[in-house]
Amino acid sequence: MIIRKGTQNDMPFVLDLIKELAIFEKEPDAVVVTVDDLIRDGFGDKPLFHTFIAEVNNEIVGMALYYYRYSTWKGKTIHLEDLIVKEKMRGTGTGLALYSEIINQGKKDKVRRIEWNVLDWNTAAIEFYYKSGAKILEDWRVVQMDEVGINNFSNIL
Repeated sequence: MIIRKGTQNDMPFVLDLIKELAIFEKEPDAVVVTVDDLIRDGFGDKPLFHTFIAEVNNEIVGMALYYYRYSTWKGKTIHLEDLIVKEKMRGTGTGLALYSEIINQGKKDKVRRIEWNVLDWNTAAIEFYYKSGAKILEDWRVVQMDEVGINNFSNIL
């Protein structure tokens, strides 16, 4: 297995993984991002995200997509948006290899926190995160405003 930085040429495969994750998370129709979006947003002068790719026998079998954030309490942080492993490769160490690469990136960048979200029904992931030393904040809620909410916001006021 090879873990490497993602390239523009990987983005069609990254999109396939994103769609596979959407199915796993029971939202198969939620993905609207395109390959062109991924290339534009990940590889311009100021990339909005970075990826690590897991490859076995020249086949992309997983990826981790992350970006930098800034915490008023901690300073520079990494947000791990998604870590995805093809279903057929789960349990092979691919997820651990990608997860380790993200942790190592955090060390290299001297960030004070790496954060991500996990669905409350994904007990296998939750158990893994606890075992790895991560904390799961039970008293915080993820808040999002979708495109409809953004567009309707001025009408609420």
